[in-house]
Amino acid sequence: MGYFASRSLALGTPGPEVVIATFHGFAPRLVHRALPTAWTLASRDDILAARYDLARRTISPGFDGVDVAALAKGLQAGLPGLELAGRPLAAGGIALPVPDDDLGAVWHAASVLREYRGDSHLAVLTAAGIDGVTSNVLAVAAGMAMDHQQQLRGWTDDEWETGAENLRSRGWIGADHAITEAGIVARTQIETDTDHATAAGVGPDAAEHFSSVADLAVTASKQIVAAGIDPTH
Repeated sequence: MGYFASRSLALGTPGPEVVIATFHGFAPRLVHRALPTAWTLASRDDILAARYDLARRTISPGFDGVDVAALAKGLQAGLPGLELAGRPLAAGGIALPVPDDDLGAVWHAASVLREYRGDSHLAVLTAAGIDGVTSNVLAVAAGMAMDHQQQLRGWTDDEWETGAENLRSRGWIGADHAITEAGIVARTQIETDTDHATAAGVGPDAAEHFSSVADLAVTASKQIVAAGIDPTH
């Protein structure tokens, strides 16, 4: 409930169908278990405040020696230069109030950019005929997701096998669910197309602002990874 509510609140207090459409990779029954009930347990404002507070506490060790004020300023300055058409989660994130503190402002901007690429990725996947369960099977086969991804995303064994059969019919995985050379090529192309779709929506001014603080962002990211922090959970 916490995950679906805290991430989807950028869209208001959406019902399960909207979350299924925008999140893509989760079994619909899992979303229906969480929503709309989650909206009856806490207000949207309280959920957002808890999300920001948790984010600050989680990522703060990764910013030792980083000019957080400069990073926040650069990231926030770039957001207005993003093309939002076809990117609902990023658009909703931009509309959320920006925290007054620098670390909170960094998290807000980083969340928007994460959703921006995610929205682009979803468009590429659906254009390729890759549904939610199939995308998860492919990610596991490629070593980009954990072996228990099926359970985390709520898919049954039969659904997982249907996704695997989709990939086998394309020649992307073998009978043992291991990714094939054709699968590696196809997945690389999906990621490349996602990068192109994402970059196409970043205007010149936005690119300049983001580039100006790229080194700061990379330093913070490396320190977060080195500290064993996973800010996605």
